[in-house]
Amino acid sequence: MRELASKVLKGDTRSVARLITLVENNSRNAANAMKIIHKHTGNAHVVGVTGVMGSGKSTLIYELARGYRKQGKTVGIVGIDPTSPFTGGALLGDRIRMQELACDSGVFIRSMGTRGALGGLTGAIFDVIEILDASGKDVVLVETVGVGQGEVDVVKMADTTLVVLVPGLGDSIQAIKAGIMEIADVFVVNKADRPGVDRAVAELESMLDLKHVEGERRTPVVKTVARKGEGVSELIQKIDNHMNYLKEQNLLELRRRKRYEAELVEIIRRELMSYIFDEKRLKGKIDDLVDRISMKKMDPYTGAEEVLERMLR
Repeated sequence: MRELASKVLKGDTRSVARLITLVENNSRNAANAMKIIHKHTGNAHVVGVTGVMGSGKSTLIYELARGYRKQGKTVGIVGIDPTSPFTGGALLGDRIRMQELACDSGVFIRSMGTRGALGGLTGAIFDVIEILDASGKDVVLVETVGVGQGEVDVVKMADTTLVVLVPGLGDSIQAIKAGIMEIADVFVVNKADRPGVDRAVAELESMLDLKHVEGERRTPVVKTVARKGEGVSELIQKIDNHMNYLKEQNLLELRRRKRYEAELVEIIRRELMSYIFDEKRLKGKIDDLVDRISMKKMDPYTGAEEVLERMLR
């Protein structure tokens, strides 16, 4: 693993892909490599991109990546699809554009699903971000699919969070009501060539005015037409401005401490789950409990208590 970690630190694409596969599969060997690369992380600007389905996040990410590449920055792209670990979801839906980026040695693209692993999605994504960071990527773009708890959790891993909305899409307002408004560092109104965009922006600005506290940073709203590349340069500037704000206000370290806290808790949870569900250790206990619960001879809570009592003896 030391050799693999060394190659990752040199930016070797195949080694990066291999280590990501190992962490996705919850390989024990991956931990040894992650221990080595951690001290080399903290340089990449991690940008989370979330919002309702159909808002054009993939196209927006493509254009953001192009914009950063024009600035000479290297980019890592991670697409998260918690519902479809095989197809890769929306990120791979924009195949033509993503294939163009895939030919650029300064861009690394990976689509992830939960794969049903005990560690779930979140544990793997923390590792993937660290791998891309350690490999020398200047910017890591993380795309989530839809709006839900997983998308709210993106704030735990991102330095800057973009919430993408679309004029005329009812779910956009619902997303704001669902608490997404609180996690946005920048609002993006995409597909801004649609009718009703000015009204949508005005409504959003009004909501932001109501929540704004004097003296605090006000969340900016940027209009884009990603498929035409319009507004992307301004969006990149707003993203950069947010990073500068975090640094000036000494908030960047605080955000990253929260990320490390979430990562630490996730690793502990994952290790405990692996320990508890070790087949040799339980010796069929789970199957026996499930049988008893199915026959209503026991409830799930009592079953869980039995397992924990056995593990803690």
